[in-house]
Amino acid sequence: MELFGIDLHAILPFIAVGFAAQLVDGALGMAFGVITNTLLIGVLGVPPAQASQRVHIVECFTTAASAISHLFHRNIDGRLFLRLLIPGIVGGLAGAYLLTSIDASVVKPFVLAYLAGIGIYLLVRGLLYPPKLREAKYVAPLGLVGGFLDAAGGGGWGPVVTSNLLVQGGEPRKVIGTVNSVEFFLTLSISAAFIYHLGLADFVGATLGLIIGGVAAAPFGAVAARYLKPKLVLILVGIVLVATSLYGIWTAIA
Repeated sequence: MELFGIDLHAILPFIAVGFAAQLVDGALGMAFGVITNTLLIGVLGVPPAQASQRVHIVECFTTAASAISHLFHRNIDGRLFLRLLIPGIVGGLAGAYLLTSIDASVVKPFVLAYLAGIGIYLLVRGLLYPPKLREAKYVAPLGLVGGFLDAAGGGGWGPVVTSNLLVQGGEPRKVIGTVNSVEFFLTLSISAAFIYHLGLADFVGATLGLIIGGVAAAPFGAVAARYLKPKLVLILVGIVLVATSLYGIWTAIA
């Protein structure tokens, strides 16, 4: 079956991958890149370079749809948004600039080990201790580091920023909605030159499927973030963070 010259049957698996990954990311504030890359490479057999390229482009669209959905459901903290935005973009641009001179793969296992530890902490806290909500104190440095790691390390904004804001006591739905919204501007600033040089040819086939699936899932992720209980969010974030971090460590040292 074709529509506008596009084989819909061929892109259905990519629509499913994009939908599943964005549903998790929109609800928990992390893991779109990890889930998408894993499914594209491990299940659909897409070469790693192509998978990374496609995910980078797709995130420009999925983060935009996610930001609009979270805004509609009032999941965004305006003050937190502004405190994260500029440091995040500065860190992202610095990471993109230094990517050619720094081997980010050297530090990646240590960052992943740190995130796995944070995930275990959040999981234990969610299971044993009722979360006490309070305003996060360390925001700008967190945005700077998260933006840098996202650009230089090929991902990390959601896991680094969301998890650490939750550790500081941030309200889960506001943290997730705000971090997702800032990520749009971060991704756009990092990806602008890359998309310009790539051209429009890559917006067909697999990439288009990921965009369709991701954008379609964005409203459902925002609804989940709004209505899930803080304790359940901490548990789910802890599980996702531990699982994705351990997988990343395994692939990095394998």
